[in-house]
Amino acid sequence: MNFSPVLDRLANLGGAKWEVHFNARARRSAGQDIIDLTIGNPDVSTPSDLIEAAAAAMRAGRTEYSNGRGEDTLRKALARRYSERSGRKVTPDQVLCFPGTQTALYAVMMGLAGLGTEVLVGDPMYATYEGVIAASGATAVPVPLRAANGFRIAVDDIAARITDRSRVILLNTPHNPTGAVLRAEDIAAIGKLAKAHDLWIVSDEVYEEMIFDGATFLSPFDQAELADRTVVVSSISKSHAAPGFRSGWCIGSEAFCNRLLPLSETMLFGNQPFIADMTAQAVSAPSETAKGMRARFARRANYLADQLGRNTGLRVHRPEAGMFALIEIGATGMNDNDYAYSLLDAGVAVMPGTAFGPTLSGWVRLALTVDDETFARAVERIVDHAAHKGRKSA
Repeated sequence: MNFSPVLDRLANLGGAKWEVHFNARARRSAGQDIIDLTIGNPDVSTPSDLIEAAAAAMRAGRTEYSNGRGEDTLRKALARRYSERSGRKVTPDQVLCFPGTQTALYAVMMGLAGLGTEVLVGDPMYATYEGVIAASGATAVPVPLRAANGFRIAVDDIAARITDRSRVILLNTPHNPTGAVLRAEDIAAIGKLAKAHDLWIVSDEVYEEMIFDGATFLSPFDQAELADRTVVVSSISKSHAAPGFRSGWCIGSEAFCNRLLPLSETMLFGNQPFIADMTAQAVSAPSETAKGMRARFARRANYLADQLGRNTGLRVHRPEAGMFALIEIGATGMNDNDYAYSLLDAGVAVMPGTAFGPTLSGWVRLALTVDDETFARAVERIVDHAAHKGRKSA
């Protein structure tokens, strides 16, 4: 029997990267005391007013078909939001709605990349990026994100990897897994490079509202000279603690959205009307839910860095945003995968850095999304593990 080549391209890009996470879940199901810090689930429930908005919409009959662009109420709300953010008029025709950022990113990559093309993307990267790029037929070209540069993508590293097959620069700011936030000078330099080589910029901004104090969110889409070559993907999954509702979007030029529309119509017909109504309410004002989460996550990241810095030879990269922190584990003498399994035996589940790319060899990613008491117990276990398993210098 024959299969589509897309399945061959995706054959090794599925759940294997989450092996530690699945192992941790199995151990917890068997009764072991495991603190799971692998996945970035929000630490609060979806706000009750949003759940009620969705329920009220369902009771009002908003369960019919949508359309390929998405519901008008949501597209208008997003157009207002991005108009206010960018300082220029963004129209509803610059908005396409999808079930989550992942679906939006898949559609955008299918529309911009293709067989024989290349997508330049930071290494480390969110675990599904390789898949959405490979699905389009393009090749992912990793660009190392260096700890010495705060894990921000550097324009010289992008430029060194551009070929005549390059089509897209895929950015993620704020970045998962590093928590890095691009600066104005980063965006200006990347934009200049993109214009010089006629490249698209795709900007995954799902952590936009998860910026910690001292950092500032900026987007290439908000730069007028880059707007026509930039496509933003985002959702309410993180900002409004609503990952299960699967409500996302892409924002681009009207010409881009018009060209992508037939693909959206082929895949689906927008997001569900009752979820669109809820999302329109959510995006109409800054998220109070995000405000609380970013304060808690920043506090936990600082606590982790202080405790490990004081009591172990491990080093924490303090994130500027998001739900995660990175721990450099070179002092233990173990590689990241062995360390993750060793720490799992000690009762804490974290992600090996190489699950996100080879640049994070020697690091692990830890979620900041459990309550303070549980997080403190996890940190205590990490400290105890370092004392027993690390090198004597640790």
